[in-house]
Amino acid sequence: MHTIAIVVPVLWLAWLVVTEWVPMFPLNDLTGGNVRRRVLAAAINYPFPLLIAAGIALGRTWSLVTATALCVLILIGHVTNWWLPYFGVSTAEQRATYQRDYSRTLKLLPTEGHDVVIDVQHMVVGALSLIMMATTLVVTLAG
Repeated sequence: MHTIAIVVPVLWLAWLVVTEWVPMFPLNDLTGGNVRRRVLAAAINYPFPLLIAAGIALGRTWSLVTATALCVLILIGHVTNWWLPYFGVSTAEQRATYQRDYSRTLKLLPTEGHDVVIDVQHMVVGALSLIMMATTLVVTLAG
C-alpha cells in the first residue's frame, strides 16, 4: 500500500499536467485566453501531490500527517470548486470561469438547470483525489 500511496499523487499530477496542457477537445478546452490562468493554477496545484508523495515516502509521523492534511485540502478545494457549484452554491467568478473554460467540455452529469457542471476531466481529478486521500490515510494510520 505504501508504494500505491506514493504513485497515486504522481498519477494525479500527471493527469493534471496532461489535461491542462495537451489539447484533447472535448475532454479539455485549451483556448489561448486561459494560458495565464492555467500557469497560475499549475503553480498552486502541482506542488501538492509532490509534497504528499514525499511525505509518504519519508514515512515519519509528522510527514504522514502533513500528507493527509494536504489530501484533505485538495478534497475541500475540489468540492468547493466543482460539487458545491454543481448543486447551486457558486460565485459569479466560478460561473464565469466555467462558461469561459469548461462549458464546452465533455460531461456525464445532467447540465440542464445547473450553472456549473463538473466535466469528465474534473470527475477524474475528484476520483483520483479520493483514492489519494484513502491510500494516504491507510498508510498514515498504519504508520
